Amino acid sequence: MGRPTDPLPVVVHAPEAFRAACDQARAQGRRVALVPTMGALHHGHIALMTEARRRVGPDGLVAVSVFVNPTQFGPNEDLARYPRELDADVARCAAAGVDAVFAPSAGAMYPPGDQTRVRVAELAGPMCGLTRPTHFEGVATVVTRLFALAGPCVAVFGRKDYQQLRVISRLARDLFLPVEVVGLGTVREPDGLALSSRNRYLSPLDRARATAIPASLRAARALYARGERSVIALLDVVSQGLAGSVDSVDYIDLRDADELTLPATPLPDGARAVLAVAVKIGATRLIDNTVLGEPDGTLR
Repeated sequence: MGRPTDPLPVVVHAPEAFRAACDQARAQGRRVALVPTMGALHHGHIALMTEARRRVGPDGLVAVSVFVNPTQFGPNEDLARYPRELDADVARCAAAGVDAVFAPSAGAMYPPGDQTRVRVAELAGPMCGLTRPTHFEGVATVVTRLFALAGPCVAVFGRKDYQQLRVISRLARDLFLPVEVVGLGTVREPDGLALSSRNRYLSPLDRARATAIPASLRAARALYARGERSVIALLDVVSQGLAGSVDSVDYIDLRDADELTLPATPLPDGARAVLAVAVKIGATRLIDNTVLGEPDGTLR
């Protein structure tokens, strides 16, 4: 809920104004939390804002960035049609009690003469990196710039984009950035589908087909709980669960949950491994994952 004393977030567009707002909050003894988004906000984003507020308390500054970052889209991806609805996003932020919305232009975040990019090598290579080779460089670059503007803060991300979370956690660590990176469990619809801004592209029939994604991951979790430790067997149950429901598979992969390296097989007892998928239903690319060896972590 928004706070009665400050129901509407301040909307700033200039990077310098965003930095000044964060600096001013810290000078007043307030903690700062940042929720980076590309807009088209849904209940998953609201959960991130709620966690950000919990982390910094009622007097902290919760800021949400709304920026469709061009450098993380490939040449044949959906940059042009990605939904942009700033007024509606600001209203959603207001209802969540957000204090500030940072909505820069592409020219502000990538000014003329810009040459600098941030690359996280090994973590960005597998999974989504195989079919989107420039994606995580774009993500790492824009997030590093957001962190530089926000300064010391806690930054909250969703675990649905698991590889992205690992990349961002590593860049903050490697670059000694004063940012605590927090990963929040995936928010799902009642039928299990992970909330995503891209879900709106799905027709009703495609939306029904998409439920095979979480169902296949649940089947793998159930098999793991029964004692199965073969990587091939766990991947096969996901592949079988997706067959006939998706139009193409970018990857079905099982990786070490921290380093995203290939795990030993059979999986050792106590190992944590992320089982992740990327598929297309129609023209819409959807991703999801579950981490074996830890509680499900789903949020409703």
